[in-house]
Amino acid sequence: MENKQALKLIEKIQKDLLQNKFEVSKIVDDLKKIREISLELNNPVVTKALRLAYEHLASNNAFLIGIPDDEPIDSKEGTVATSISEENNIESFNYFLSLFTDLTKKNNVLDLKEYNKAFLAH
Repeated sequence: MENKQALKLIEKIQKDLLQNKFEVSKIVDDLKKIREISLELNNPVVTKALRLAYEHLASNNAFLIGIPDDEPIDSKEGTVATSISEENNIESFNYFLSLFTDLTKKNNVLDLKEYNKAFLAH
């Protein structure tokens, strides 16, 4: 994402996570602001990922989606496994946020698609 305001909001959330500040209401508000900015990008994967993330956080009061695996489960389908946990997964949430910082990387967009699938499955 090339928008400086969006990048600052992402950085702010990540700094709070490093300081063990996981306040769902603040994070949801920030993700909604980032989503509004992302609408200008015309990238439906990004916009959907942000919406699904803040809906997931709001309904679960935690981030329960694991980091997508690098290796496909089924080589025919090329699907990537994503784990769903019972505990708040800060590391995965931080990784999820980092994907938005460079959307020119194909793997970042692919991982966002996997997160979207996991959000919908949860």
